[in-house]
Amino acid sequence: MSKSKPKSGSILIAKPFLGDPNFERTVVLICEYQEHGTFGLVLNQTTHLHLSDVLDDIYAGDIPLFIGGPVEQNTLHFVHRMGALIPGSIQLQEGLYWGGDFDVVKSLLNTGQLPVQNIRFFLGYSGWSPGQLDAEIERDTWIVTECNTTVLFDTQPGDLWRTILRDMGGEYRVIANYPIDPRLN
Repeated sequence: MSKSKPKSGSILIAKPFLGDPNFERTVVLICEYQEHGTFGLVLNQTTHLHLSDVLDDIYAGDIPLFIGGPVEQNTLHFVHRMGALIPGSIQLQEGLYWGGDFDVVKSLLNTGQLPVQNIRFFLGYSGWSPGQLDAEIERDTWIVTECNTTVLFDTQPGDLWRTILRDMGGEYRVIANYPIDPRLN
């Protein structure tokens, strides 16, 4: 397996048996990859919370919150497919954006102009100090790849890790079928 270099918009897929419960079978979206460090959001760790549980001025219904990572879990982050509709958004790849004007997001949600399936909210984030992620990739901890926005938003979070690996084909398809605990196989 080749070791690709991550970049903003890349996906990190945790190798089986990673050994870190924060990242066990996770899919992480890299939002910022720079020499001063890396910022990412775990896409497939759900919570039992909704956006309205942490914000009083959201009336758009049950919008789920995800765990973006173990760092600063008192912060709220979001990715979306809405592009220029949300000023200040940063394009990560075709049809995938990070952040933007949160007052606009709240207004669009509350007026029904922002479909819930086009945005995801995260508590906390995943962070790596300079060189840390590169060292982890070199140790074969992560698979670095690209993934289309449709798969990221339209796949059930619990199926995302397996779906992306299976779609990659070849030896990755085999990894997708690794049991969580091989002793139980």
